[in-house]
Amino acid sequence: MCRMTIRVLIADDQQMVRNGMRRILESQPDITVVGEAADGVAGVELARSLRPDVALVDIRMPRMDGIEVTRLLAGSAATRKTKVVVVTTFDLDEYVYPALRYGASGFLLKRSGPTLLIEAVRAAVAGDSMISPSITVRLLKHVTQPTPALPKPMERLTAREVEIAGRVAEGKTNADIAAELFISAGTVKTHIASIQRKLGARNRVGVAVYAWECGYASQPPVE
Repeated sequence: MCRMTIRVLIADDQQMVRNGMRRILESQPDITVVGEAADGVAGVELARSLRPDVALVDIRMPRMDGIEVTRLLAGSAATRKTKVVVVTTFDLDEYVYPALRYGASGFLLKRSGPTLLIEAVRAAVAGDSMISPSITVRLLKHVTQPTPALPKPMERLTAREVEIAGRVAEGKTNADIAAELFISAGTVKTHIASIQRKLGARNRVGVAVYAWECGYASQPPVE
């Protein structure tokens, strides 16, 4: 049985960083780097021509920053759903929050290490998400602040979906949620897909942000 190869684009203005990421990713049999870009504009152009599964995007780049790159590649107006994972030195709220709002499938700090980088790529392809543990708590504390721009669901969430969304916001995995609610992990996955559809969320990050803003989570996120 053939294993799917995950095609990755790296957009970062530092050659040394791009080289390091390429070495880490291509050490895996199921990941290949199909292109590199040294600035945001080139990153968007390459993503649109190469159609990678995942784009690893730095925040601070010449010509166009990573937030705008994320909006163009993963936002609501994107024509193809390339998954975007932001990988940056900076974990400032003004970077984290907009990136996730624009549909980023993950937000990693460059110091997170090779294992998390590989896991983030695989998680993005699987429709999941990864956020560096060091910023998770601060991020979710930030998004619990009231916001008048909270989008309305296309359909009302059921009581069970509210329960599951809250646990997603607490940072729990499908297996964790299944064990707590005495249901199967497959059932949890089905509920989460329904929640994403109703909220118009691109991934679990969008579900988590919405759930925290609505007060569905009852405890701090796990790290």
